[in-house]
Amino acid sequence: MQSDDGSARVSVGGPLSAAEAQDALALVRRAAEEDGVSPLSEHVLLHLRYGGDPRARNVLVWRNGQLAGYGHLDPTDPVEGPAAEMVIDPAFRRHGLGLALGEALLAEAGDGMRLWAHGELPAAARLAAAAGFHRVRALWQMRRSLQTRIGRPQLADGVGIRTFVPGRDEDAWLALNHRAFAHHPEQGAWTRADLDRREREPWFDPDGFFLAERDGRLVGFHWTKIHGGHADGPAEHGRSNHGHEPFGEVYVVGVDPGERGTGLGRALTLVGLRYLRSRGLAQVMLYVDETNSAAIGLYESLGFTHWDSDVMYSRDGGSGS
Repeated sequence: MQSDDGSARVSVGGPLSAAEAQDALALVRRAAEEDGVSPLSEHVLLHLRYGGDPRARNVLVWRNGQLAGYGHLDPTDPVEGPAAEMVIDPAFRRHGLGLALGEALLAEAGDGMRLWAHGELPAAARLAAAAGFHRVRALWQMRRSLQTRIGRPQLADGVGIRTFVPGRDEDAWLALNHRAFAHHPEQGAWTRADLDRREREPWFDPDGFFLAERDGRLVGFHWTKIHGGHADGPAEHGRSNHGHEPFGEVYVVGVDPGERGTGLGRALTLVGLRYLRSRGLAQVMLYVDETNSAAIGLYESLGFTHWDSDVMYSRDGGSGS
């Protein structure tokens, strides 16, 4: 589908060509450099790099023969509805292209569309309001120094810690991830393909992927990530205030429902923090839903503080959570 808006052209379709995907990734890098925060989530960036779900829709906005905007629509959540992310090249902003891109995404998705904005930038909030969207959900980014005290992990009797073994642990980990995040709208829906894509990323390191076992059964995990020095610079995942200095992430912590209340989540978090510090990193970050008061309380007790937010907007005013 194509339409024209003055000198702007909007195209909507399925998988992008290799050249289009590279153009979109270059646009993302320019926006991240300008704004200090990636405009797209890791999920969408992986979609661009590896082709992603063929059911997803890609929206391209061209102006004067150059790619000026990119939008991604993920239609796969049957409960929450389609979710979108979008970015306009800094060189083409303030020309109404953001509204044109948003309208093209809405035409594909309908009024139930949810729209993510990363970094809670004022310009994104203004654009959302102009398009009739309302704030319905937010993910907090929290950070702490790795140069201050990190407590010792206290594991319950019978629980051991080891690291992930590629080619052996994938299916058991996916089953645990589904149990641990059964009610989470994104994490709990991971497939083997989602895991495989991340194992192909330059940042993937099984030595930083910790598994907790009880009687040979996986009961918890802490998957860490290091930003910087790989293909994903610090601006790809959250706002950076320290140039290109590498920093760590509490990427995912999950605990089997049967182990909740045993302190396993806290212990696994400490195991990962100590590992990241051993790698010479000075700072670590994580994401948590702003309504998850229990997790926020745990992370605050471990020295994390609120740094920034990713915001979800919805046209129909639904909960989005």
